[in-house]
Parts: sequence; C-alpha cells; structure tokens
Amino acid sequence: MELASLTERVERVSAGYAAREGFDRDDDWFLLKLMEEVGELTQVQLARTGRGEDRGWDADEVERRTADEVADVLGHVLLLARRFGVDVETAMDEKWLQWERSYPAGPALP
Repeated sequence: MELASLTERVERVSAGYAAREGFDRDDDWFLLKLMEEVGELTQVQLARTGRGEDRGWDADEVERRTADEVADVLGHVLLLARRFGVDVETAMDEKWLQWERSYPAGPALP
C-alpha cells in the first residue's frame, strides 16, 4: 500500500464520518482528534502493563485494541499531515532517514 493512496483513502473515510455526524474538521480538530487517539493508545498500554484500570481485557483483546489504536493514531497523523500540506515521505527522508548513513546496520530485530 502506498502512503499517498492510503492517505487519500483515510481522508475519504474521515470526511464521510464528519459529514454523517455533522461537524466541520477545522485545523484544531485534526490535532485534537490525533491527541484523543494517542490517549486511547495510552489507555491500552496502561492496561497491558497493569498500571491502569482493570478493563477485564484478555491478552487477545489487548492485542486487538493495540492494533486498532495504532491504526487510529497513524490515520490521524496522515490526516493532520494532509491538512497542513506536509509531504510525509519527504519529511521522513529529511528528518529520520538521513541518519541511515550514520547507522547503516542497526541492531537485529527480535
């Protein structure tokens, strides 16, 4: 899946949701919605590590909710970037991937 295509698909879903629910997605909404989703991901992490309210979730539920919230956060990052005209691929190249030259062979992943 290409990032640009994914972003446009997420945009269509978000715009449809806003139209159905009857609200405008202004600049503040994009940031506030992202922060809401980060908060929900934080709730899952607190549950995962036993440092939050016991929600009665089993391990499978925690894993499902983690995946759902990561998807929500990524979706809202893409929406925010689109709203403010950020080319995510270029920004990542310039901010993060420039360091590949300094760290060409990172540690092995588990």
